[in-house]
Amino acid sequence: MYHGHKFSRNALIVAAAMFGVSPLAHAANWFELEDTSPATAPLIGVSGFIEPSIYAQSGQEDAYEHDQIPHINLISPGFSQSTTANILRARIMFRGNLNKHISYFFGGEFGDNGFTHVRGGYQPGLIDGHFTFSYIPGAKIEAGLIRAPSAEGAMKGYMSYNFVLPSSVIGQLVQQRMYNSGNPYTLNPKLNAYLINSQESLGVNGYRYPGIMAFDWFRNGPWEFSYGTMVGMYGTVAAGNQSNSPLYAARLQEAYILGGKGPFRSDVQAGIWYQHASPELDNTSYSMNRYGVDLQYLQGYMHQWGRQFRFQYIRGNGWISAPPAFSSFPGLQQPLTNTQLYPGSQNRANGYMLEAGLFLTKHIEANLRYDYYDRLPNDPTQQRIFKTWAIGLQYHFTPLTKIMAGYYFRTLNVPHQPNPVADSISNVVDNEFAMQAIISF
Repeated sequence: MYHGHKFSRNALIVAAAMFGVSPLAHAANWFELEDTSPATAPLIGVSGFIEPSIYAQSGQEDAYEHDQIPHINLISPGFSQSTTANILRARIMFRGNLNKHISYFFGGEFGDNGFTHVRGGYQPGLIDGHFTFSYIPGAKIEAGLIRAPSAEGAMKGYMSYNFVLPSSVIGQLVQQRMYNSGNPYTLNPKLNAYLINSQESLGVNGYRYPGIMAFDWFRNGPWEFSYGTMVGMYGTVAAGNQSNSPLYAARLQEAYILGGKGPFRSDVQAGIWYQHASPELDNTSYSMNRYGVDLQYLQGYMHQWGRQFRFQYIRGNGWISAPPAFSSFPGLQQPLTNTQLYPGSQNRANGYMLEAGLFLTKHIEANLRYDYYDRLPNDPTQQRIFKTWAIGLQYHFTPLTKIMAGYYFRTLNVPHQPNPVADSISNVVDNEFAMQAIISF
């Protein structure tokens, strides 16, 4: 049986600083890794990482609408080029222990991504900021800006990502784009949706919300049960959203530990989660629900024939967002150049993701992923189905520094005809290549 990768001392120290896990103890899960500091951590610890990235698409134009390139063939968050390079994430983090019962974690994001792309411009911000209190047996209390309990794919650290691009179901259904609740938007009666200009978007919130969470994990031999339950506010602190809408989130998970120590232990883990929020827009409060199940298996990280498998299924109803099809251009109708936000509880979406990986050598890993996202199946005129096959290759220098490349075979289906605009876009959807280095310090 595999008994864990033998990390170098430096790699373990970096892992402890970045993930909040003692290098000498079994890493429990992402609740432990993200939300607590090692008992031996100093008063102040500094760490970070950068992710230089390259993207390439052919940039096919849509002939039906003035030969414009649709957003799906352009690189986010700027949507101005089909081939580009950037620093996707650049983060510096401070964490430590004030005493044996109180730890803290603050992190700033300086990369070029959806979190820092606010109101059409670049705005770095605080992406993590919380204190954890460990006075109560069985219930650690975390307060501040918190990564809310959610899908496994939304909770894990970026060092464990196998692909540069997220799956469509995570990117569109779980990674919420924020809007200023105080703006006087008007509901479009034809679409039964709000039309929101991209220049007014507050960006995404990186799965983080201000609030309070109780969490803990319990070991019984190789079995481990974990829970996290949170009460917070639906909004984005970094972009200054003043919404006071409530958010409730919870996750339960059970793991069977196969061996290993540190953040890349070998285990089989299953989880179930739920989120409910009441976001506000145009002085109206709406209902948003997200829930799902996931399963993962990891054994033999950075060992030849080491392997992993992940499955996630996610559903949502209410507050479904459809990103704009095009950038603003004279002659294009407003619904084509604005985000369409469908707020009613009758609106639904669902999807799933399957992912597998195999270490061909100690350093080289091959990956395969399929993701499926069905948006608004309740509305035949607006239903869109996104399907993507992704193949990837990674070279792991250390557990926390690697290069990964992936090619994404993408299709967009419009099930109900006639819809000439949507059909013309679906016919020109590009495949995409993306490559990234993850460098920790």
